[in-house]
Amino acid sequence: MLNKGLSLNTLKRGFISGLKITWQLSKILVPVYFIVTILKHTPIINWISTGFAPLMKLFGLPGKAAIVLVMGNVVNLYAAIGAIASLDLSIREIYILAIMLSFCHSLLVETAIAKKIGLSAIKVIAVRMALAVVFGIAFNLIL
Repeated sequence: MLNKGLSLNTLKRGFISGLKITWQLSKILVPVYFIVTILKHTPIINWISTGFAPLMKLFGLPGKAAIVLVMGNVVNLYAAIGAIASLDLSIREIYILAIMLSFCHSLLVETAIAKKIGLSAIKVIAVRMALAVVFGIAFNLIL
């Protein structure tokens, strides 16, 4: 059994570590949430929705869901979460987006890492995007 001093020290370090992680995530989630929320009150979201609606229909998603995919692929998953939180999406739509983003997210950073270990950047991007598309379509049909 641990003594009180050691367990309190561990608890304190864990709490401080948790606060640091929360701060790091908040620096991504909060701005994205506000930016997308503000965009919802401008014509920009409607332009994006209209432009991407035919493509997003393949996945059973509204055109505005393209914002989530772009944020997830260009920035990271936390930016995609911020975008999801600010949009009015159903559980089904969020689930399809989550499946797609599980295969294809943070493309710039992760492709750079893959390239450093000797993989072809084009092949890595192609495989990840193909998996996201195939599973997005599949889950649209299944759900």
